[in-house]
Amino acid sequence: MRFPIVVHKDACSGYGVTVPDLPGCFSAGESLDEAIESAREAIACHIEGLLMDGEPVPARAALETHQGNDDYRDGVWAIVTVALSGLLTDRPEPSSSYRAVSSPGVRGPTERSE
Repeated sequence: MRFPIVVHKDACSGYGVTVPDLPGCFSAGESLDEAIESAREAIACHIEGLLMDGEPVPARAALETHQGNDDYRDGVWAIVTVALSGLLTDRPEPSSSYRAVSSPGVRGPTERSE
C-alpha cells in the first residue's frame, strides 16, 4: 500500500516525518534515507496497532488534499510503499487465545492461563 509522507528538516536537527493519512504516526532519521525507512516501519507498526485494537485503518486522501494543508507547507513530499499483507493475515482473531513468547516461568500481560 502506498502512503504519502511529508519530511521536515530544521537546521539543528535530523529529518522529521509525518504520515498525514495516519493521525499520530510520526518518524525521524538522521539522514533522508533513514527517515524514509523509519517511516515505513512506523506505518506498519501503526497499522498493526490499529488492527490489533480492532480499529479501522483510516481512508487515504489524495496527495493534493494534504498538500493544501498549511501544517505541511514547508515539507518535502515522498510516497512510500508498505507491505501490509503479513499484518492482515498474521493477526489473531479477537476471540482466540494465544501465548506471548516470554521467559520460562514468567507470565506476560498477553498470556492467558489454560
